[in-house]
Amino acid sequence: MRIVKEHEERRTEILNTAQTLFATKGYTKTTINDILQAIGIAKGTFYHYFKSKEEVLDAIIERIIQADVAKAQHIASDSTLSAMEKIFAILLAQAPQQDPYKEQLIEHFHQPDNAEMHQKSLVQAIVHLSPILTEVIEQGIEENIFHTNYPQETVEFLLVSAQVIFDDGFFQWQPEEMLQRATAFVQLIERALGAKEGSFQKMLDILLK
Repeated sequence: MRIVKEHEERRTEILNTAQTLFATKGYTKTTINDILQAIGIAKGTFYHYFKSKEEVLDAIIERIIQADVAKAQHIASDSTLSAMEKIFAILLAQAPQQDPYKEQLIEHFHQPDNAEMHQKSLVQAIVHLSPILTEVIEQGIEENIFHTNYPQETVEFLLVSAQVIFDDGFFQWQPEEMLQRATAFVQLIERALGAKEGSFQKMLDILLK
């Protein structure tokens, strides 16, 4: 008996199935036929929702990033928090340890077969999170705790640096090497934002988790 599903339900099913296959089999090794067979749908049904496997990947990453962005926006819009409180709250909310499923997915990103998936997720995270963090930095400038003429650009440089240096998929630092780089990065943040020395020491705990 043919099962007819609502548009959004079917689209979500395709994304969920593809995400599981990408994570377990690897993005490059997963084919559209693998997705079709796992769900039990015809090729025409798939192409009604997505033009290619790459488009499915983009939709999966967008869904993951949107969840992170929603958390960051919620924190950034809280008028009771100072800029510094917002920064630490946003960083903690983004930490994979806060979401076991996200942590598991990131581990799969680090597999060689998922290099494209990994790269796209990093780029999208930077593109969508930087405007929110820029607003927080601008609040900090108004509060006279940050001093920079380039809040957006500074945020972008810092995000890119952190995403690469502290990504296990790129580097496998020893504990002492990680501590050295995390300490240096905290100092870099303070100087880039014109913040008081020691004001970002709390970030060490986040980076070293």
